Amino acid sequence: MRHLVSVNPPAAETSVVTIKGQIVIPARMRRKMGIKQGTKVCLVAQEDGIVIKPLTKEYFEKMAGILNTGGSLSRKLLEERRKDKEKENA
Repeated sequence: MRHLVSVNPPAAETSVVTIKGQIVIPARMRRKMGIKQGTKVCLVAQEDGIVIKPLTKEYFEKMAGILNTGGSLSRKLLEERRKDKEKENA
């Protein structure tokens, strides 16, 4: 006798691409992922689609742990992001 395991599918939403190639990330997903106005995202092309990852402080801290840089990389990236925001707000 086979047992079937129920797996929760990932949250899925739809969006429409504008003539400029822009999409709207639904508010529920933005809140869940910590994406706010001005948050940079990384787009990763995969064989079956595109993955969008927010470049948040938590993301950089996680990557610093993977790279074993002791956090120096994330500090540099966060400093670069801070400078970019200052330029945008000037």
